[in-house]
Amino acid sequence: MKEIVKGAEICYRIEGEGKSRVLLLHGWGCDMKMMQPVADALKNDHMTLAVDLPGHGESGRPPEPWGVPEYAECVLELLEKLSYTPCMVVAHSFGCRIAAWIEAEHPGIFEKIVFTGAAGIRPKQTEEGRKRSEKYKKLKGYCETAKKIPLIGKAAEGWEEKLRQKYGSRDYNALDEEMRRTFVRVINLDLTDLYDRFRAPTLLIWGDADTETPLWMAKEMEKRIPDAGLVILEGGTHFAYLEQAARFNTIVRHFLKEEA
Repeated sequence: MKEIVKGAEICYRIEGEGKSRVLLLHGWGCDMKMMQPVADALKNDHMTLAVDLPGHGESGRPPEPWGVPEYAECVLELLEKLSYTPCMVVAHSFGCRIAAWIEAEHPGIFEKIVFTGAAGIRPKQTEEGRKRSEKYKKLKGYCETAKKIPLIGKAAEGWEEKLRQKYGSRDYNALDEEMRRTFVRVINLDLTDLYDRFRAPTLLIWGDADTETPLWMAKEMEKRIPDAGLVILEGGTHFAYLEQAARFNTIVRHFLKEEA
């Protein structure tokens, strides 16, 4: 099914017969199919709504570069169109950024929250990372200057792209120029101060081998969120919810069914 929301075509799927509602939000570079094992585990007891976020899966792109607030408002409008509030939410990575913004800015939308591999806290910059960033900015500046010189301007564009491939993240390099602007807006927003404003009971489920959103981020969120608990999946990576799907889904089912 599809809806036009804030200028973007949104693809979504509703499954299940239960009275309680659960929203499923995937990570960056993924789509609703990545949340299907969770939907399958929940649909006997809950209605589930899975969404392809704009710029992902079968949904259209944002009409302009979006950040977390724009994605959050888009999801909120979709929930309102579908009369899908209040609801619970299970989110992974980038989807957690969106859910965090909604929870902080619109309390009462979510009855319960499950985050796994949640992005949102700015990583600590190492000295090596700082030097690498400074080197990239310096070389990029040379390319910007060279692009203005008629004889080498075209070649300089190629040099700049090689710099991006060398210094940019895998997610960044997989995007075209339009979606890169959205990606930069998303990851540059530090959501740390939002977690203190959570009101819904929150369960954090994390792989201790996650290198994308390391375990220290989960512990920081647990410390800040007023009503939070942390479950650690030993050996799990950033996609621990898929790697250890049976265990993950059992934990989630119990959390969503029990009384707050």
